[in-house]
Amino acid sequence: MPEQTPALSGRRGQAARNDEVILTAARDVFLADPKAPISAVADRAGVGISALYRRYASKDDLLRTLCMDGLTRFVALAEAAAGEADSWAAFTGFLQGVVDADVHALTVKLAGTFTPTPEMRHLAGRSTDVVDALVQRAQADGRLRADAVTEDVGMLLEACSAIRVPDPGRTTELRRRHLAILLAGLSAGGAPLPGPPPQSDEMGRRWKQRP
Repeated sequence: MPEQTPALSGRRGQAARNDEVILTAARDVFLADPKAPISAVADRAGVGISALYRRYASKDDLLRTLCMDGLTRFVALAEAAAGEADSWAAFTGFLQGVVDADVHALTVKLAGTFTPTPEMRHLAGRSTDVVDALVQRAQADGRLRADAVTEDVGMLLEACSAIRVPDPGRTTELRRRHLAILLAGLSAGGAPLPGPPPQSDEMGRRWKQRP
């Protein structure tokens, strides 16, 4: 019988629990107001400000952690979708996963509010590469319209993440409905899309730290 890893106990266990509570509270606080003070996170989490500062030396550190977590989950969902045999199922399954996980809303809200690390920039580049691959594969199979670009995917996810009502379950239902409508427009065979496609520099400009 394999040995079980002992659960964290004492101070280490309490620190791990505090960290999860803090991150959950931070997501809620900064989704509502990215400019909220770090003290609002401590209040929401029900922990002392000293407990928060022991884990995160500054608001920037906390914001970077939240965004890094979102980017990591985003890339993991895209990489998992790449293993799907059907290109359209891979593409739509990835989008469904991101929308359901609600990882995009916070990343967009926090863009430009802190200085990204080199590791974050690398992961952001990786996220573009894996989505590029899903887009190109679906287009090569004739499933995704040829005039769609990877940047359209980011805008689609922003549109879905903007949908939020008080009931979390209803929010999920409405987002899935809106995603289905948007995906119908991305299917091959539709009328040409109006205007030029979004450019990577237009999407990336928001990550320049705001004064």
